[in-house]
Amino acid sequence: MTPDSRTPSSAPGATTADPFEQFKANQRAGWAHFGPLAAFTTPAAARLVRFAGVKAGQRVLDVGSGTGVVAITAARLGAKVSGADLTPELLAQAQENAGIAGVEVAWKEADVEHLPFEDSAFDVVLSQFGHMFAPRPEVAIGEMLRVLKPGGTIAFSTWPADHYIGRMFILVARYAPPPPPGVSPPVQWGEPTIVRERLGDKVKDLAFDRDFMTIFALSPQHLRFVSERTAGPVIKMIEALQASDPAKLTEFRREFDALVAQYFEGNTVRQSYLMTRAVTA
Repeated sequence: MTPDSRTPSSAPGATTADPFEQFKANQRAGWAHFGPLAAFTTPAAARLVRFAGVKAGQRVLDVGSGTGVVAITAARLGAKVSGADLTPELLAQAQENAGIAGVEVAWKEADVEHLPFEDSAFDVVLSQFGHMFAPRPEVAIGEMLRVLKPGGTIAFSTWPADHYIGRMFILVARYAPPPPPGVSPPVQWGEPTIVRERLGDKVKDLAFDRDFMTIFALSPQHLRFVSERTAGPVIKMIEALQASDPAKLTEFRREFDALVAQYFEGNTVRQSYLMTRAVTA
């Protein structure tokens, strides 16, 4: 994260005993390898930008911007876009992608729980499968709404617990070392009832929609092979089991392959996701 006066301990490389900061440091390291998966999320990025109603001239923040697929899509419409992500390796790829597309985006290395922007700085705040991994939902959503102007639009895409990727993260959590107390499961952001509770009376005109994205793979085992090298929580769990319990790792891989097989058809996995949109009250 870009250092600021509020959160000096969350700067990259800082040492801290705070369990949440250590948790986020592990996330930063794990998600550094996400780049190859970004291609699958590119059509979903266009869908989110359209769902949010982004227009030319609006000030837009993409939270958890990754390789920039949402931010660049919004910038190509003429919006004035900032992208914030915890992982510098992904921001480097995002900057390269913006250069290829010929658009300007202001990239910030930043933690969604401590966004380095002024209050009411943006007309639209977006997040595609990003803010849902913040350990404390109430802190993350508080920051996203803080930087959004009154009457502004917040919109995000998240993984439901009842489909492949949500079920995969639940499976990973069963095998991974437990997170610090107080860390909420990311897939809770895929449940409309919980989203409604978290946004509460801070927003109005709350709307939900679901869509699908397609993941290409030659076999369920190929998808697992890629996930073990690109998906942050999977990477960290694999590292832990390789060192502590190889037999348990074999069991995990067998369960993972069986899960993928339920959704695998014609060398594709069709993945459902939830979109949420609301206006600040």
